[in-house]
Amino acid sequence: MAKGRIMKFFLILLAVAAVGIVIGLLVVFSNVFVTDRPGMEKSYNEISQEEAKEKMKKQEGHIITGVRPTCVLVIEAGGKKFYATLEDNSSAKALTEKLNAESITVNMHDYGNFEKVGALPFELPRNDRQITTEPGDIILYEGNQITVYYGTNSWNFTRLAKIENTSRENLLDALGSKDVSVKFYLEWAE
Repeated sequence: MAKGRIMKFFLILLAVAAVGIVIGLLVVFSNVFVTDRPGMEKSYNEISQEEAKEKMKKQEGHIITGVRPTCVLVIEAGGKKFYATLEDNSSAKALTEKLNAESITVNMHDYGNFEKVGALPFELPRNDRQITTEPGDIILYEGNQITVYYGTNSWNFTRLAKIENTSRENLLDALGSKDVSVKFYLEWAE
């Protein structure tokens, strides 16, 4: 009789331990799956471009209630960074695809005392329309040149992006009055 109780006690103890192990494994795996969902685990500066692209591919055609990864164009010159919102056109989308592969550095020169202009290492589709530029406009010219406007000009251009809340003075402080190397790249956020 004592052996039966002892055996029963050990079986109950074994069952409790097994349940504990199963619960522990479920917690571990659920944390892996929960933190692997878009928008749940990484902050703005931690997500890589490749991770964001993969998440966007997974989300295509699905209804997602979370936040989709978005990117901003970063313009770096003279030790300063400017963040620009990309336009919704095929030119900006093509630029995004190119910059996903790698950043570019463009040697730019002053033109007309209102812009810095430089040759892109690739062609982009044009979406020209008559516009008047403002300081902070990032413009595609002739499909193969990129410009950073610090002044105004009216012409048929394709706007790629816009640096909000900047001024001629802020831009010239970074771009200077002479030729300048400007780095363009993307940063992703969720």
